[in-house]
Amino acid sequence: MAAPSCPALLATCLALLLATAQGDGCSSFGNVFTEIAENSAHGSLVARLPAGGDTPGAPLQLCLIGHDAAWFYLDGRSLRLNVSNGRALDREELESPVLMVALTCAEDGFSPVEYRIIVQVLNENDNRPHFQGTSDLTHNVSELAAVHSVVFSAQAEDADGDTLMYVIDTASPDARFFRIDLPNSGKVVLARALDFESRQQLEVVVTAVEMNTRERFNASARVRVQVLDGDDQYPQFLPCAPRTHRGLTLCTSPVYTANVTEGQLQRGPLSFSPGDVYAEDGDRGLRAAITYSLLAGQESSRFHIDNMTGAITLLRAVESSRRTPAISLSIMASQVNDVTKFAVAQAVVRVLAPNRHPPRFPRASFRAFVPAGAREAALLLTYGGRVLALRARDPDFPQGVNPQVRYSLSSSTNHSHSQQQDQHREQGQDHSQLFQVMPNGLVVARADLLQPAQHYRLQVLARDEESGETSSTTVELEVLWPGQAAPRDPSDAGAAPLHGGALGGALSALLLVAAAVLFLLLRAMKRRQRQHGAAERAALAIEKHPNSLRWFQPVPAGKSSPTPPSLYYPNEGFSEEGSDPPPPPQPPPPPPPAPQPPPAPKPQANSVGHPVGSPPPEGSPPPPPPSAPRAPSPGEASGEAPDTPPLGGARGPLPALEEVSEESLEEGGGTDPPDPPGVPPPLLQLLEDSIEC
Repeated sequence: MAAPSCPALLATCLALLLATAQGDGCSSFGNVFTEIAENSAHGSLVARLPAGGDTPGAPLQLCLIGHDAAWFYLDGRSLRLNVSNGRALDREELESPVLMVALTCAEDGFSPVEYRIIVQVLNENDNRPHFQGTSDLTHNVSELAAVHSVVFSAQAEDADGDTLMYVIDTASPDARFFRIDLPNSGKVVLARALDFESRQQLEVVVTAVEMNTRERFNASARVRVQVLDGDDQYPQFLPCAPRTHRGLTLCTSPVYTANVTEGQLQRGPLSFSPGDVYAEDGDRGLRAAITYSLLAGQESSRFHIDNMTGAITLLRAVESSRRTPAISLSIMASQVNDVTKFAVAQAVVRVLAPNRHPPRFPRASFRAFVPAGAREAALLLTYGGRVLALRARDPDFPQGVNPQVRYSLSSSTNHSHSQQQDQHREQGQDHSQLFQVMPNGLVVARADLLQPAQHYRLQVLARDEESGETSSTTVELEVLWPGQAAPRDPSDAGAAPLHGGALGGALSALLLVAAAVLFLLLRAMKRRQRQHGAAERAALAIEKHPNSLRWFQPVPAGKSSPTPPSLYYPNEGFSEEGSDPPPPPQPPPPPPPAPQPPPAPKPQANSVGHPVGSPPPEGSPPPPPPSAPRAPSPGEASGEAPDTPPLGGARGPLPALEEVSEESLEEGGGTDPPDPPGVPPPLLQLLEDSIEC
């Protein structure tokens, strides 16, 4: 390249000098860098421009141009903010937080000069944090979610870009189920296991708080957690009885019962109580298909179960209810998709004897009464004020009592219409609220809700729970006035009433007869006691003095006693070889006239075995000498019975057998009349038996 010539260089330098000389007015300006806070008011000062540069008659021409020039205007040499009510300077709404404006300065006769004005909009905490979407959030969480795992994330936004921290409000209903381990992350962790069967929805409140601002603005969101069902439950037989154990609810399978008749093959499935055999998946949100089967048992081959419906059918009849009164079956229900999840229930099939008679009431209708009053409960009465008892008889049972009969009121029970009953209907009261049948057949009425002169017709049902047979009877009820007695039975109206005086006389006669019978019983018992006492005394005498009876000779009743010479003592001191006997006593008074003699008695043997009055055989010891007769005691002289002498070897004369027996009887017999002639007394008979032995 050739070097520039000297004339060209001179021309260029001259042009630069001329330009510098011409721009002395705008040369005082320059690029401007400034800042302003967002949301500043209209006319706020942004920057001040240099004040010099104007020449007389030729002021400088300043102009703002550029994309952001609308935000500013020139007020003399001051740059001010230009906003309005509908247009505020919001840093978050600007495309860029830096505004750039070109300032053009022009002088007459000179080319315009352009300068840059750069304005940075400062951020202010004018925005609160908010959660994405709405303040009500919804998350789905499976009940099989593991504890300590992240189940959902709650994220909030802050337009100012502030740092946020997340916390769980402990006052929320289900805050115990969740926690946040990292406050800046917003990730919510499961703190407790979920259970769809107990809770299907949870609610928790998550709050986002600014960490780096003075205002500490925050926002909250209500999070609803929908618990999704998982396959964690086993099949359950219905109807089940829920039981709570340590906070967990368990379902206890029922015991199904059914009845069959011996020797009969029932057509169709058996009818079980409390319902048909049915099981369902414990996971109500899944409802997996169930299959049924019978576990092997002693009598399970008699039955068939439908594996889809659970219906059980009897295949072979049971021969005898005595040998097989009941059959127990084990039923298993398992999930089709998972056979390891199953449940077992028991079914009892009772074998009954043939039912030939249904339960029946003795009458087709009954008449009943009940007085109205303030009592809440009153029993229904029948004629004569007797309590009405409705009992159905079943001839298949002994005495007609079937324990399986249950009584109830028919839902079709009607009652007569009256103004008071219309009021009952307006108040929503029916017969089930006014009357109730007890298990024993008694009917109870709400007397406080009844009005006098009302009439009701109640239909009472008696149902055999085993056979299902039912009979009914009708009760015609009349409400009486308070204190009014139930009327008498019309069938007893023709019978003459029993007079009170006749009834009293009959009772008096009955009492007299009872008193006479009691007197005779006491007299017989007393006489028997006397005879027993006399026998005991005679036996005691025989036991203590056995030798004294050797010389006793029984004398028939009615005979006089032996003469004194024929009486002698066995004591040797009074024999012929001893001393002389005592002088004979005074003769006793003549005895009273004896009764007619009885027939000749049978000869009796004495104590040594010889008949009375016969001479002793040779070689036998001689009889003792006769003793002198004893003197009568003062009691005998006065007519009183003398004391009974001892039967031992005491000194003194021995009485005759007749005297001993009669006196002993008189002593213990009181005032009873003596035995008739010819009948020996009990004591005499005992002595005779002893002598014979």
